[in-house]
Amino acid sequence: MSFPKVHKAEFIKSAQGVKDSLPEDRSEVVFMGRSNVGKSSTINTLTNRKNLAKSSATPGKTQLINFFDVVYKDENQEYPIRLVDLPGFGYAKVSKTLKEAWQYNLLEFIKNRVSIRLFVHLRDARHPHSEIDDDVFSNLQKIVRPDQKILTVFTKIDKLNQKERAALKKEFPDSITFTNLKNYTIDPVHKEILFTVFGVTQ
Repeated sequence: MSFPKVHKAEFIKSAQGVKDSLPEDRSEVVFMGRSNVGKSSTINTLTNRKNLAKSSATPGKTQLINFFDVVYKDENQEYPIRLVDLPGFGYAKVSKTLKEAWQYNLLEFIKNRVSIRLFVHLRDARHPHSEIDDDVFSNLQKIVRPDQKILTVFTKIDKLNQKERAALKKEFPDSITFTNLKNYTIDPVHKEILFTVFGVTQ
């Protein structure tokens, strides 16, 4: 049996928070990370759609929660999920009031969204000890439910040399490393999504 691959992917809606989000009618995979860590690029690579998720030229400008419906498919069945792209956090050039509003909306979404099964926490491989990333991971661990999982994905791994990559993997053994270069596979992320949400293994 072949491993399921992305068959369909489409943008559905943007929302400001829990109140105007989509109904919880399918399992969700949430992508979160600092501004410009590569969330949009990662979603585009995962879905094999060049411009499905649009990144902003101005870090911190994307303030909405974006929903994408994705269907994996093998020869026997389909596996529908929803990818959720959260606003980037940690960018300094926004007002304190705006930053606090984002944080409140995101926390409410994360805590109250029952359909979330997997949190994909994207971190820049060049800055593995970013304080804000450590804080986000620590807070996620406090609120994550038994049926949820946190996956750490280090982006921009091509910026590290072999020694630095080995050290990163040793320190974060459960993480996945990724870059958007064409010769670098994102299959481990697909496999983690399919296993966590559907129990698919291969």
